[in-house]
Amino acid sequence: MSQVANSRIEESEFTAASVRGFQTLLRGRSGRIGVALVSFALLLALAGPAVAPYSPFAISVGTPVSGPSVAHWFGTDTLGRDILSRLLWGGKSIIILPTVAVLMSSAVGVTLGLWVGYKGGLLDQIAMRVVDVLMSAPPLLLVMIFIQALGTSTFVIVTVVAAFFAPRIMRVIRGAAYAVKTQDYVLAARARGESTTAILLREILPNVTGPLLAELAIRLNFAVIFISTLNFLGLGVQPPSPDWGLMVSENRIILAQAPLATLAPALAIAALAMGVNFIADEMATHLARNVSRDARV
Repeated sequence: MSQVANSRIEESEFTAASVRGFQTLLRGRSGRIGVALVSFALLLALAGPAVAPYSPFAISVGTPVSGPSVAHWFGTDTLGRDILSRLLWGGKSIIILPTVAVLMSSAVGVTLGLWVGYKGGLLDQIAMRVVDVLMSAPPLLLVMIFIQALGTSTFVIVTVVAAFFAPRIMRVIRGAAYAVKTQDYVLAARARGESTTAILLREILPNVTGPLLAELAIRLNFAVIFISTLNFLGLGVQPPSPDWGLMVSENRIILAQAPLATLAPALAIAALAMGVNFIADEMATHLARNVSRDARV
């Protein structure tokens, strides 16, 4: 019974902390703008397919390369496909793939960062030198090499991007854990004989949540832009799949005749990336205020 009660208490505390965090995010102007932009992009991507007037794959539903009309609000592309329908269907990959990549990279980066930051010593030095080497490599070049070698499947894209972000997340979490491990509550946990895993999960991880969330927001922003770039270059999602980045690449040749075919998906990507960036800025600002307040105390 006590374990169930403790579980319920921890769940209640987590829910209350989540609500407080969201309320804090909405207090700042950057946070409100970011939430609005991300909400718009999510609504467009998740609810869009339900209201799309045509199939995103259907060709010759209208005259190729036509401008806006009653039947086709955003016009059509070179194959006569409805631009609005493809726009409404094309946001899922831009949202899902970066999110999965960041979650995968955070699972690896947070685990290793907490471990080496807490242990320190020779393990920490070796791990940081490896991270330095990995972070010094040109990101786009490495990703292009791996994708060309392994193919352009969704799994490869997500895995390669996650592997690229993991060392960066690891470095941030390692620094935060290194600063926390000398606190009294960590030393008390050691004195009680708690295991390393318990100390990392119960004492250190909750106290590095601020830097972690800010870093994840930044990585998500980079992942959106990065995967959109890969799709634009033809190294990600392949035709005829509807995808915002791929739409920009396919329709740039008809920019003068049908500008919305290129500008609409480009603006959708920009809205999502800017929204995540505003949220990251607000979280970083809030974290800096807390650090400053703690320093004064």
